[in-house]
Amino acid sequence: MNLSRRHFLYAGSALAAAGLPLRRAAFAASEKFPTRPVEMIVPWGPGGGADQLARQIGKLAEPMFGQGVPVVNVPGGTGATGMAKLLATPPDGYSAAIYIADAHALLAGSNPRWQLSDITPAAVMIQAPSFIFVAQDSRFKTWADFEKEARASPNKLKVATLGFGSVDDFTLSYLAGKGVNVIQVPFSKPSERYVSILGGHADALYEQAGDVGSFLAGKQMRPLLVFGKERFPAFKDVPCSYELGYQVALPQFRAVVLRAGTPEGALSVFDSVMGKVAATEEYKKFLTEQIADPNSYLTASQSGAFLEQQLSEMKALAKPA
Repeated sequence: MNLSRRHFLYAGSALAAAGLPLRRAAFAASEKFPTRPVEMIVPWGPGGGADQLARQIGKLAEPMFGQGVPVVNVPGGTGATGMAKLLATPPDGYSAAIYIADAHALLAGSNPRWQLSDITPAAVMIQAPSFIFVAQDSRFKTWADFEKEARASPNKLKVATLGFGSVDDFTLSYLAGKGVNVIQVPFSKPSERYVSILGGHADALYEQAGDVGSFLAGKQMRPLLVFGKERFPAFKDVPCSYELGYQVALPQFRAVVLRAGTPEGALSVFDSVMGKVAATEEYKKFLTEQIADPNSYLTASQSGAFLEQQLSEMKALAKPA
């Protein structure tokens, strides 16, 4: 074979190009992290629970990272738009996202835009049950009242939700399979969803107690039902779904996730910082204000198994009855 010098130059260039990703990954893994601000993407609008969590984490994590943690709201598509932004960034740890149960539920549907393997959890920060709320002056005094009318007049009562394909959607679809039929009214903006039952735009609201804590404290709304296997301590008089024969209890969770392929060094720093954040008295107070499980926090390794379990339960609910 008679190879020219030009062939050797081409071959050398190709080998060098092929080695670039490996060298970049090795560099990213070995460099001190972080050396610049860490962006926190919130796939929802301002003011909601995910936004509140991001800003709380940002405030507490900035001195621990030694860098700023700017919060960027990217609402749309039940979290899909914000997740698309995360997955379009380099897997270097400098972009993270608040990942909640409703976005996770999209993976249980057909043709999801991403897979669980596309993300790496850094921590689960909040776990809390969901409720059915009504306005304080609602004609429905108990869940039994609401259930009776929903059965007698199918698809008459309106329930405000985050959107189709969400945990809200799965839960209400499950109830419909049991004869409790309502009309789902999606509100992408948290503030609009919260006040929908106060302005008469919906009869009930599917939400977590912490997200509407100010309305509960102001005696503007009250819970009728909590979705769980047992009653929630803060609302001991409110029945839970399991005791009424409804075996659905998908908790709302909020996690911090990174792109899959993030260097171990960066993930390790995130894991450590999120643990320190969760251990602060200020964050524990925040969990209390959010009416969440005080033992919500899960490490990076625990979070992976948790997300897999939640997805399995969501897929089971998503199957046609």
